[in-house]
Amino acid sequence: MKSRVSPFAFLGLFLLAGVAYAEEGKMCTASARECEQAIRTMLTGRRYLGIQLQELNPGLLIKMVAPESPAERGDLRAGDRLIVVNGHSTTKASIKDFKQILSDTKDTGRLWVIINRQGSFKKLDLRLEAYSKTQIDKIVAQHLAQSHAIAATTPQP
Repeated sequence: MKSRVSPFAFLGLFLLAGVAYAEEGKMCTASARECEQAIRTMLTGRRYLGIQLQELNPGLLIKMVAPESPAERGDLRAGDRLIVVNGHSTTKASIKDFKQILSDTKDTGRLWVIINRQGSFKKLDLRLEAYSKTQIDKIVAQHLAQSHAIAATTPQP
């Protein structure tokens, strides 16, 4: 079965173009200060689930669950296959389809999910949560270290 992995499928997280450059080993073209401000503005108050997905042919598999995330608290695990999310079948869905389903929950932040875990079906109720200041700090630091290596090692005035 052929699969395609999306390296930035952490749901709810919209990354700057500079992060994509870092994946390819290139430096971000914006200043470190501009990137930091943009990331903080973008993520403050934004909700997330905390999973990384892998597209199967067909369907979606949870590749990774972030520690201490809403997904982990809701009992999602790596290896779970998404079957239904908020009444939408995901057996033939793409990551883009899943992101649209998440976007439709912006008012409530609530999800009900049916997964297939090792051949058994399980219904889970989940709630998207806002990024904490600590999480945003880590995301900023990671971007600066990957895409602004010189800025990250140079003391800021």
